[in-house]
Amino acid sequence: MSTDDPTAAADEMKRKFKEALDKKNSQHREGESHLDGDSAIHGTHGAVTKREFRRKSG
Repeated sequence: MSTDDPTAAADEMKRKFKEALDKKNSQHREGESHLDGDSAIHGTHGAVTKREFRRKSG
């Protein structure tokens, strides 16, 4: 295979990029997925009522 051939060079470049991407993705997936983890949010707070301001009398 000659490196002067533009299609061969492009194929080689694609292969190298694919290998690098696969390596990157495999490293990314090594960590824990936390699929069985518990969320920090367990419920919502009660209804928020609008505050009412009244003028002080007296």
